[in-house]
Order: sequence, then C-alpha cells, then structure tokens
Amino acid sequence: MQTLTLNNGVEMPALGLGVFQTPPEETRAAVTAALELGYRHIDTAAAYGNEREVGRAIRESAVPREEIFVETKIWISDYGYDETLHGFDKSAAKLGVDRIDLLILHQALPSDFDKTLAAYRALETLLADGKVRAIGVSNFMVDHLTALLDATTVVPAVNQLEIHPYFQQRAVLDFDDWHHILNQAWSPIGGITFYPGYGENRRSVLEEQTSDGYRAMDQREALKVLLTP
Repeated sequence: MQTLTLNNGVEMPALGLGVFQTPPEETRAAVTAALELGYRHIDTAAAYGNEREVGRAIRESAVPREEIFVETKIWISDYGYDETLHGFDKSAAKLGVDRIDLLILHQALPSDFDKTLAAYRALETLLADGKVRAIGVSNFMVDHLTALLDATTVVPAVNQLEIHPYFQQRAVLDFDDWHHILNQAWSPIGGITFYPGYGENRRSVLEEQTSDGYRAMDQREALKVLLTP
C-alpha cells in the first residue's frame, strides 16, 4: 500500500475505507472485508454512529493494530476545549484504542468560530500528550483555514474535503498545498450518491459515459475496484 508523509512525518496509507452512511450493523463486516483485502486506513467519525463497530472489526482482525491507521472526527456538538478533550475520550473508548492516528474537526462552525478554535487547541494538546499521532480538519475553506492558522500553533496535517472531477475546489487545494496541508478526498469518485444536477436531472456518477463513449462501470464493478488496493 502506498503511503503519504504528513507534515509532521507520520506515514498515512494513501487509500482508505470511509464508513460514512454505513449502518452500524454493516460496518463491522465492511471493515473486516477491507482489512482482509489489504486496506490499512479506516476513516470514521463520531457523527457516523459506527465507531464502536469499526473498533470491534479492528480488534478481531488478524492485522496488528500498529499496522492500521485509524482516523476519526470530532463533531460540532463537542467543540470547545474541554468538550473536545471529552470527545476524544468518547471516540477512543468506542474504538477501543489508546491512541488515534489522525483526529480531525469534522467541519468549521462559522457561527461560533471561537469554539472551533478552542476545539483545535484541544487537538494540539492531545497531540502534545501523545494521545493522537496527527491532527487536522475537514471541510474547511480558505477563510476558515486562514483564521485557524492565525490563532493556533500546529498546522493541520490534513484537510479532508469533497474532491472529485465534478467538484475540484481549486482555491482550497492550492492554499493547502502552499501551507503543506495534505488534501484528503472524501467521495473521490464523484459525490456522496449522485452528481451533478438536481431533481430528475440527477444521475449516478457510476453511470457516466467516458470520453470514448463507454459507460464507466456498473456499481458492482466499481465496488470491486474500490475494494482492491
């Protein structure tokens, strides 16, 4: 598995399994299958409601814990310094781990950005204490990142964004590159479910035509590709 080096020297597998919208009752089997196929990076979040099942699959796997890169996210209801420290405790307990490899803020909270900053300062404390290996953010735009960098010490290791051919977010990508923040794509094949268009015009990206006229692939073929490192 190819790895990427974060700005603090931590190695992160380039390809990960995300469990957004994966029901808890299906999550354990999905993570188990991914690990058996060679995945070594699992991405979850407090808001997904399936951290416990991710942790169980990791514990039951034959893959040593130190070979699995675990990433999760603090939700906005746990923003604030003490609240975020508690949020870490809750996620670590559900995952059944002592240390989380990458802990990030799920999104900016523009209506109370001071709480966002306090939450990130808590991440800095967790990093200094060795409870996480790297910290970062998700869905932060240039103005959010600028304000964050002005008020904190540790440059985020990653910014997890929706990035795919239909939604490239060039301004944010360029800003992240300039500041050595790794751009981490969620939904990289083209949107959570359908993209682009609205209403009756919305269509599955997996049904898109390629430039030479061939349909990209059916859903089962696509899943085989995504589950094969």
